[in-house]
Amino acid sequence: MAGTLPAAGPAAAADPQRLTVDLKTSEGPVMLGANGSLYGLSDDGVPSDAAMAPLKITSVSQKPEGGAQHPNGDALTVSKSFFRNGGGEINVMMQDIYAKWPYEDLGIDDYLPKVDKIVKEVSADPNSERFVYIPFNEPDQIWYKLDVQDQAQYEKNRDRFFKDWKTVYQRIRAIDPDARIAGPNEAAYHTRLLKDFLAFAKRENVLPQVMTWHELGSGSLRDFQAHYDNYRALEREAGIAPLKINIDEYANRRDLSVPGQLVQWVSMFERNKVYANMAYWDAAGNLSGHVVRSNIPNGGWWLFRWYAGMTGNTVKVTPPQPNSIDTLQGLASLDASRRQAQVLLGGSAADSDVAVRNVPRSVFGRTVTATVAEAAWSGYEGQHAAPRVLARTKVRVADDGSVTVPLRGLHKMSAYRIALTPGGSGTPSTASVPWSASYEAEDAALTDGKVYTQGTVQNANGYAASGTKDVGSLNQPGSKVAFTVTVPKDGTYDLAILYGNQSGGPATQKLSVDGGDPVTVTYPSTENWTYRAKKNVGVQLKAGAHQLILSKGDAEVTLDRIDLTTRTGAAAASYEATLADISGKPSYDYSSSAGVGTGALVLRSGDKAVFDVYAPRDGYYTVAPRASAAVKLALHGETVTATPGRPLRLYLVAGNNRIAMTSGHAAVRSLDVSGDGSATGALSYEGASATLAGGAKLVDSPHASAGSYIGRLGNSSSSTAEFTANAPRAGRYLLVVHYAHNDRRDNGHAYNTDIMSRTADVTVGSAAPLKVTFKNTWSWDDYWTVGVPVGLKKGANKVTFGNAGAWAPNIDRIELGRVVG
Repeated sequence: MAGTLPAAGPAAAADPQRLTVDLKTSEGPVMLGANGSLYGLSDDGVPSDAAMAPLKITSVSQKPEGGAQHPNGDALTVSKSFFRNGGGEINVMMQDIYAKWPYEDLGIDDYLPKVDKIVKEVSADPNSERFVYIPFNEPDQIWYKLDVQDQAQYEKNRDRFFKDWKTVYQRIRAIDPDARIAGPNEAAYHTRLLKDFLAFAKRENVLPQVMTWHELGSGSLRDFQAHYDNYRALEREAGIAPLKINIDEYANRRDLSVPGQLVQWVSMFERNKVYANMAYWDAAGNLSGHVVRSNIPNGGWWLFRWYAGMTGNTVKVTPPQPNSIDTLQGLASLDASRRQAQVLLGGSAADSDVAVRNVPRSVFGRTVTATVAEAAWSGYEGQHAAPRVLARTKVRVADDGSVTVPLRGLHKMSAYRIALTPGGSGTPSTASVPWSASYEAEDAALTDGKVYTQGTVQNANGYAASGTKDVGSLNQPGSKVAFTVTVPKDGTYDLAILYGNQSGGPATQKLSVDGGDPVTVTYPSTENWTYRAKKNVGVQLKAGAHQLILSKGDAEVTLDRIDLTTRTGAAAASYEATLADISGKPSYDYSSSAGVGTGALVLRSGDKAVFDVYAPRDGYYTVAPRASAAVKLALHGETVTATPGRPLRLYLVAGNNRIAMTSGHAAVRSLDVSGDGSATGALSYEGASATLAGGAKLVDSPHASAGSYIGRLGNSSSSTAEFTANAPRAGRYLLVVHYAHNDRRDNGHAYNTDIMSRTADVTVGSAAPLKVTFKNTWSWDDYWTVGVPVGLKKGANKVTFGNAGAWAPNIDRIELGRVVG
């Protein structure tokens, strides 16, 4: 069919590889089991509600309340935000009550009182049935050494473990008779142990309700299927009914944040209907590397958002190389009631054909619209706008019931979604794909820098890098990286720089074009040199070849890749209504594929659609529903009527915004959002304008917006900062706080960065105080934002910050934007 992805170059000589989807062969209901995370939550508000709710997370693993292993991530504390955002269940990593890693082995008699405390607290929680106890973590390596080769020693260690397992299991059940217990929770799959464990646990009536083990090697992408098949065979041999499985740690650093890697893991777990939680290699509170700051999506987040949008049943997918590392893999679903099929795939840059077979005519008719979109790698901390639609093509279903979607110019680190909907009449709008090109730093001309290899199969716990290489050691006065680029026409281009900055504060480089006057590029801090973020800069270029030089400024950065993209005006995105989250019983109308190509969602009284809308920064955007009649939009506690043909001006926070739509009766094609985040009409107050008390003071800083910030705030009931905001009219506003802090507590993990959050009590007028959580910003000199919906009266409003029991973050300034501008 026409309208495929733009080719990257001349057609390849080899035939495209083929991924086949069979819509007739169901694997059962979409389970969404593979979207979990170990220490994905650190505090209530980190990550934000808007970052969590869209993902429909089925399980997370956290430490017991007060556990000494990490400074935050306590299961009961984070359960409030997890459950209110639709979260499933929480695994309690009971041994994380201990401080050391590996856990200090003080004997079972030391452990049992700790078990008692944990179970009493969890069982007393109103949601106790949604917690799962994991009594032991990686016993094959820790405490029991069950992975020893010597059989006699293994049996001795095994018998000690089995005795302790039975003791702890019965102790938990004595306190909480309905407890669900998971184990044995090995660091790797061991058929020898599991065979023995199942026999023992069945005989002694201490079988876990959930079977857990870890898949933490790059080889897992090859080996997991054999592990799963072997385990199910062991159950059958032992006469045990199939247990629920949770692979409660999976993936390597090189996989996290990378859509093309993650889709390989997700596909194999969803295919086998097991639950799975991504590993905790770095910092808590970002869903294992998929939420930037607290509320901003990266490319990996969008993959999981797509995954959460799959409904109906998964269907059989046959990849070109099953159970192979770093190859094209995928998963697919068919929802006959919504008349949609979706395919998620990625992991290869080779030309590919997606062959969808047995397309039911009763569901789709004689033609389908295929909508192809890309979620690219943007780094662990690089923001990613709504995935760009690459192609919308209407195609006739072949006589044999098949549709083939050719994909060309794929990126290995990207994932792709193909949505198939009935074609109906009309023609979908042609996808607008701006010119773009990428240039690897290791291929540029280097001066006083060094190429490093990162995140390969052989070094799976290295950090991901584009092309598995980056450029570091750019710490000499003459260090620079010179890229030779070629652009097709005169104009403004968006330059996206994938970088790392572990210098301890904002770092700079000098950017010069063709030897012209340099401009300063400032890079916020990242967790470390290889924890990629993305910096966007605009450059003016004439058609032809140019040299872009990034040379050392203040401090140091590492460089991975630059992307040049034609700027086509203000950012804009159309969010398809038929792919939105729904409640109630809206209907789907595919009589016309005009516009976004995916038909219309028909809302009636009692129905609701929720759109996840990305904003690159805090500010005002133009929002326009494409609807047949008026709809109501709910955002940040405000509800406003949107009339067709009359766009709204709404204040959005940086990152994800959940906009809910209702209507008495309207057919909705899309929610269209455009703009770059205008500050016009917003109120802004620098820290210097606040009235300070109780030790809070103004501190000079070259990195603060007006040269100073409010420090020493909190840790006393008298220490406050009071702003006066003059609202032109009453209503619902977004209070945007620009803040910084770098609280940490090193708990002794070589691979975890134990950052901590701070909180502040925010009081607006006579309203009750709001406790707001502020994530660590990686340095004391990097300012992030948190948006808080508040109500203001017309005229003067007192906005007061404090924290009687602990330090609040440093505050640079605040902004207030009326939700409806």
